Amino acid sequence: MPHSFGVRARTRHMFSKKHRQHGPINLSQYLMKVKVGDYVDIFADPSIHKGMPHKGYHGRTGIIFNVTKSAVGVRVNKLVNGRILEKRVHVRIEHVRKSKCQKEILQRKVDNEKAKDEARKTGVKINLKRTPKLPKDAYYVASPGGVDVTTIQPLPFSDLV
Repeated sequence: MPHSFGVRARTRHMFSKKHRQHGPINLSQYLMKVKVGDYVDIFADPSIHKGMPHKGYHGRTGIIFNVTKSAVGVRVNKLVNGRILEKRVHVRIEHVRKSKCQKEILQRKVDNEKAKDEARKTGVKINLKRTPKLPKDAYYVASPGGVDVTTIQPLPFSDLV
């Protein structure tokens, strides 16, 4: 059982860099364009200690509510005693990544608009709803070599006593 309850307790792997990923971070991380309302993932960079989020927020996705010169404010949901609270956390820009959680939704929105425009031009009614993957169609398996298939059955049991 652990005996330390510090801020970075039990973060041995969480706050460590991957193999061959050590060293200073890219300049593009500092120049990342973010604005209020963007979805971001909080990933603490262990090489920068300033503005590092608490381990409880590592890996969480949130929405930016404030942008300062070197940090961003992020709204994150946190489970506290069985209820979900919205927490507001300020994190330096080094510990934040753009989230890809909205990528599929936005792409589907663009595709649907194109499909709607096409449907208006042709006058065909289309269904834009997503459908789950359906089961495969049934088919018959052809016998190998074109020979007839013979079924083998066991002999019925007979007691010879």
